[in-house]
Amino acid sequence: MDVDGVLHHENCLWHPRRGAYLHAPERYVLFQHAALLEELLAPHPQVRIVLSTSWVRRYGCAGTAKRLTGGLRARVIGATYHSSMSRDGFALLPRGQQVTDDVLRRRPGSWLALDDDPEGWPDWAAPHFLQTDPYEGISPPHLQDELRRRLALLANLLPPSELPPANTPRK
Repeated sequence: MDVDGVLHHENCLWHPRRGAYLHAPERYVLFQHAALLEELLAPHPQVRIVLSTSWVRRYGCAGTAKRLTGGLRARVIGATYHSSMSRDGFALLPRGQQVTDDVLRRRPGSWLALDDDPEGWPDWAAPHFLQTDPYEGISPPHLQDELRRRLALLANLLPPSELPPANTPRK
């Protein structure tokens, strides 16, 4: 899960004194859709969250998770970026590649990526990617409906055999 463009407006900036802030109209606030995501995930206690956000490079996985609601924080099991990776090299990868590299490493039984960034997603990952609105995140009703539908499909669990082998070429 990304944060910017999923849980709040995508135009999040960082200042040494202010920290993270949104450069967006006043109606947008940081993490404004976190409670909504927690509500949408409530019927699915088995769902875990892997953070795929630039926040992790700035605040670390735990520091980013601590900014989430308690219910979301309890679901976080890691991040696509970790400190043993090249910070700059990782940042140069398109988001889709960051996420799918992590999927190939973790090999979850099923997965869904929430992100507003459509770049770098290989064809095989398209059914697992839900593109959110860069400004409204997951809040538009049609995206909430689609997220509910996708979560219901995941609840019926896709067999691990539907994941591509680790050496699947990227498109």
